Amino acid sequence: MNETTSNKILHNVRQAVAVTLILLLLCGFVFPVVLSGLSAVIFPHQAKGSMVTADGIAVGTANVGQDFTEPYFMKCRPSAYHYNTYYEDEEGNRFYNDGTEFAGLASGSNNYAASNPALVERVEADIEKFLAANSEISREELPADLMTASGSGLDPHVSPEGAQVQIPALAEASGLSEEELEQIMADNTRGKLLGIFGEETVNVLGVNLDIAKAMGLVGEVSK
Repeated sequence: MNETTSNKILHNVRQAVAVTLILLLLCGFVFPVVLSGLSAVIFPHQAKGSMVTADGIAVGTANVGQDFTEPYFMKCRPSAYHYNTYYEDEEGNRFYNDGTEFAGLASGSNNYAASNPALVERVEADIEKFLAANSEISREELPADLMTASGSGLDPHVSPEGAQVQIPALAEASGLSEEELEQIMADNTRGKLLGIFGEETVNVLGVNLDIAKAMGLVGEVSK
């Protein structure tokens, strides 16, 4: 190997190392820092996770659903992971609200095919449970989204129809009037993006916090 070839190799190595270090600095540090800084300035609420607070305490986020069991709270869609909510027994063991063992934080769905008997069994059980708590409506009046899980299992929304059918039972359990509950639902309804994309949705956590506030269970709510 002559001196000219050696110099070319060293030059190429130095060039490759320099480019690698520069890209590492730009893409691994400068870009994330600038993007995070701009997000914190332009969208401070979203950059902090869209956290929702009640009486100054974080109780959730606007973009992740929760599993509500009290009869005066609006119910969300089914979730294969129960929205990652759980309780602990005296020994510190964790369980989902239905008593099954907590499997850890996750997202996703059961991914059942329409022909899977487990899907039919789960949907039928959810229908019977929902109708038992909402005796004013019939099976035919059930909106599909209340019986179907989202792909992530973390969807925080139901359809306006899915919220509306729950109002009579919520009024009876909470002591609030149906008119109050309809206004709460309207206050937590988001329209289509740019008036075109997607569908109208109702944020379940937002509704339930407003119900809790109207019932005197919490004071100040920030969404």
